[in-house]
Amino acid sequence: MSFDQLSSLESQPTTTRRQDDPQYSDDPEFQRLSQQLMTKLFTLTGNISRLSNEIAKLGTNRDTDRVRERVHDLLEESKDAFKDVGEGVKKIQSWEDVSPSQKYTQQKLAREFQNNLQEFQSVQRQALEKQRSSASAARTALEEQQSPGAEGSNSYGQQQSQEQLRLASQDEVDFQDSLIVEREAEIRNIEQGVTELNELFRDVAHIVNEQGELLDNIHENVENTRTDTRGADLELRAAARYQRQARSKACCLLLILAVILTVIILAATLG
Repeated sequence: MSFDQLSSLESQPTTTRRQDDPQYSDDPEFQRLSQQLMTKLFTLTGNISRLSNEIAKLGTNRDTDRVRERVHDLLEESKDAFKDVGEGVKKIQSWEDVSPSQKYTQQKLAREFQNNLQEFQSVQRQALEKQRSSASAARTALEEQQSPGAEGSNSYGQQQSQEQLRLASQDEVDFQDSLIVEREAEIRNIEQGVTELNELFRDVAHIVNEQGELLDNIHENVENTRTDTRGADLELRAAARYQRQARSKACCLLLILAVILTVIILAATLG
């Protein structure tokens, strides 16, 4: 690069160069990914709210097959979405050469993800408890239907026992049995989801902790550099002061030598 080109470059306004040079602009890929993750987290917040409302209906007079289907669908949809967002958050956290604004975005995404995931896990546990209670109740009802009634000493008691056995038809027994199998399968599915999201939460928390330690190290290095720079500046100031003093002494010596030389020359001339 010639001297003229260098002078032309230095004469450009700083704001113009920063705006035109992509090196100084935020990474568009980083911005796109972070916006997508924030949108998905916002959607998950709505899913958690709806899921909590549906779970509250379980075990009440509003408990229906449709309610349980919505609970199942929301749990599966949210679990998959959290796994997808978690991978995106881990990718964002490992982004290199980030600016201060991007570092803030990293921290915000990690914080929002962890808070939402903790809330979803709480809702998962509520659904798990409701499913366990429902399965236990269905199992108890099945056992009562399959066991014969207490034998009475009178004919009325025997007739009542026979009537109870008649009502407990095989179709009802099969239905209760399938209901128990369905509830237990749902319980295992929720437990698996809880385990998977626990691992994801630990992974993200580990990355965030590593980033925090890295920031601490960077901050410490900056402080050390600032201290070293301040010390070097003091040393340079002291050296400059000594140099000025030495220059002053040299000037005085030269002046004295000049005076002595002048005196000698005058003495020689007069003599």
